[in-house]
Amino acid sequence: MQRNGNKLIGINCLQFPSHDRPTVAHSNIHTGFACSEMKKGILEVLLVHAEGIRHTNLIGRPAYYVITQCGNRVHESKVSSGKDQEACWNEKFRFEFPLIDWKRMTHLKFRIMDKEFFTDSGFVGETIIYLGGIIAEGINKGILEVKPAPYNVVLEDDTYKGEIKIGLNFIINEEEDMETREFVAPLNEPRPSFFRSIMNLLKSSWLRFWVYCSRLICKKKLKEN
Repeated sequence: MQRNGNKLIGINCLQFPSHDRPTVAHSNIHTGFACSEMKKGILEVLLVHAEGIRHTNLIGRPAYYVITQCGNRVHESKVSSGKDQEACWNEKFRFEFPLIDWKRMTHLKFRIMDKEFFTDSGFVGETIIYLGGIIAEGINKGILEVKPAPYNVVLEDDTYKGEIKIGLNFIINEEEDMETREFVAPLNEPRPSFFRSIMNLLKSSWLRFWVYCSRLICKKKLKEN
């Protein structure tokens, strides 16, 4: 390994002039580096309920659902048939990205929709949760929980109507931790020769034959006695 600034680089990643390349001795030990894989972060989202939101469906009871967007990924919740201005989901889902991507995430967007019979779903309102401080602290501590809390629901004209209750939990996925590390594995282990295999087979066959003959001799002696 060689240090370049603040990064550690494997020797096989460096470029040398042909006359300066180091000589590497070959052996039956194989050394490799898992350089490209990185830790991943998981953001668990708990969608609890909403209250005081507007009802856009003119006919029948409201059927609310939430479209949650994080980066380029989208999750659609189940439909909740509640009262006119209330909805209950109690649904948990997750978003998973490499940590390098989480550092670029700015916000989490929730769009509350109301299914309608004869037209496309009606827009009820939206909520945006900014992730900067949550991600930074979560990466620093390895885990960070934001207990369920109410957030304002914003309408098209930037006024507020109702609240939606959401909880967050950010975790660094240690099982996916594939930071640069060295590992050793056997390579080109010697295999038994064909001649040795035949000899072992003959020895085994001869041993069985000898045991068989010994038993016959013992039985013959017993009969003679």
